[in-house]
Amino acid sequence: MHTIQSAMDVLRHEMGVVISSTIVRLVVAAILGGIIGLERELRHKPAGLRTNMFICFGSAMFTLLSDQLAGGFGGDHTRVAAQIIPGIGFIGAGSILHSRGSVTGLTTAATLFVVASVGMAAGGGLYVTAVFATVVILIALALLGKMEAYFQLKALAFTYEVTGPSTEALLGELNRILDEEKLAMQQVHAVSTDGHSRVVFEVECVRPEHDALRRRLHQSQVFSSVRSLGSTEHE
Repeated sequence: MHTIQSAMDVLRHEMGVVISSTIVRLVVAAILGGIIGLERELRHKPAGLRTNMFICFGSAMFTLLSDQLAGGFGGDHTRVAAQIIPGIGFIGAGSILHSRGSVTGLTTAATLFVVASVGMAAGGGLYVTAVFATVVILIALALLGKMEAYFQLKALAFTYEVTGPSTEALLGELNRILDEEKLAMQQVHAVSTDGHSRVVFEVECVRPEHDALRRRLHQSQVFSSVRSLGSTEHE
């Protein structure tokens, strides 16, 4: 009887250690994924707090299940975890958009990919690795983005509106200027009413190229007016 009681105590202790270790790993994964997701949420990106937290938590969960199921039933301890990479690749591909030569969502897809790796590290008990990777990700997202903007390295999508007597003349002049500047029009909209034409177009370029293009547009004698409608950032 004493032997049975001792065995039960040992088993209860071992189960407590396993359960507490599992919970800690999942909590760490959720916190780290949430921190990265919060940065994305504050910058109003498509994959925000919940998305990054779920991906990090899910990756940690699958990593734990991969090890525990193989330990309980036999098999490869990394088989389930290995499928996380193609699964996250599928989700990341869905966040990348292609539209008339412009590609958006690459940073979002890359963030989801590395967030999954943070979850796998946390699920495997590699806490230092997971925390270090989170810090590097935050630095890359926050500080490197500001450096790109400061040194004018980040390409932005600038929208312009030009007016003139005919659509053919406007498009011909725009193509000539853009060819000389080695730029291409995107999202072109042309409207012609009562002998007055208007063309709205988008050009993706860095700030110095934008300044040069704006000067060329204002110097042209074909356009009756040139107006900049703002810019957007494509990740």
